[in-house]
Amino acid sequence: MRLTLTISELEAVLLVAETRNFRNAAEHAHISQPALSRRIQAAEQKLNAKLFDRDKHGVALTDAGTELIPIAQRMLSEFHDSLSDLSEFIAGRRGSVNIWALPSVAAALLPSAAQVLQKSHPQVRLTIQAASARQVTQAVEEGKADIGISIEISGQPADVQFTPLLKENFMLICPVDDPLARRKRVGWSVFANRPFVASGPASSIRQVTDQVLAASGRMPYANYVTDNISVVGAMVAAGVGVAAVPRLALRLMDTTRLRSVPLHSPTATREIGILVKKRRSLSAAVLQFIATLQQITPQVIEEAGPVRREG
Repeated sequence: MRLTLTISELEAVLLVAETRNFRNAAEHAHISQPALSRRIQAAEQKLNAKLFDRDKHGVALTDAGTELIPIAQRMLSEFHDSLSDLSEFIAGRRGSVNIWALPSVAAALLPSAAQVLQKSHPQVRLTIQAASARQVTQAVEEGKADIGISIEISGQPADVQFTPLLKENFMLICPVDDPLARRKRVGWSVFANRPFVASGPASSIRQVTDQVLAASGRMPYANYVTDNISVVGAMVAAGVGVAAVPRLALRLMDTTRLRSVPLHSPTATREIGILVKKRRSLSAAVLQFIATLQQITPQVIEEAGPVRREG
């Protein structure tokens, strides 16, 4: 048989057991003595057992009452601890944030955001998944991710909201001893005559470079194609070709073996934003992470060089 006692009934039992007096217990509970008596009676009826013996000398626990006391203490302690945990979660001091982000953005922005968040909210756990732009968007749409950090893809789902965070310029990367490394800037036409290391067709980088190169009428032959931006950097550092990458992607490369040169004619940018699912209530921890991310972004992009922040 399942027995159910309310929190107020358990508290009433403990107060009477502690004070050994119904009037004093009622005063501690800030209720009338009849109201307290009704709670004790309700508990006894539910348990089908008498909890207190009353005589001219006062109140004493019965055997059933003595057995109930440690159970009631444990239940109330767990209840109040759980409420405390819930309060911490609601306030954003505890919780988890599931983040899906482009690899270059994850490497450039998230360490700094995590560092700041750790100081103010050490009990907030971050789970980070690096993925392509379409995968990030899909994860947000399906509820796998609390937030995404990515570009706005073509065919963006109507129920995914994109809030601009920054724009980053595209750079040519080449080996340190390449003649192009001494240039202050280069045009996109340079790729027509050099072996080209391209990002994979599903990447947000490829989306921008294909658009710019197609518009210029100088679409290069992609001698090497990889989905991994770190491999792009390694291939260029090895001297097998050159590549066009957004500036934040340099965080994933060995820049001691590479040089980056701003690209112009045209100046291409990649807009990065925060993705959330519309009409989904975000926890305080998620909102705090978003605020932290927006806070640290200006400093990160300033350290990375000439990229522009939205707003």
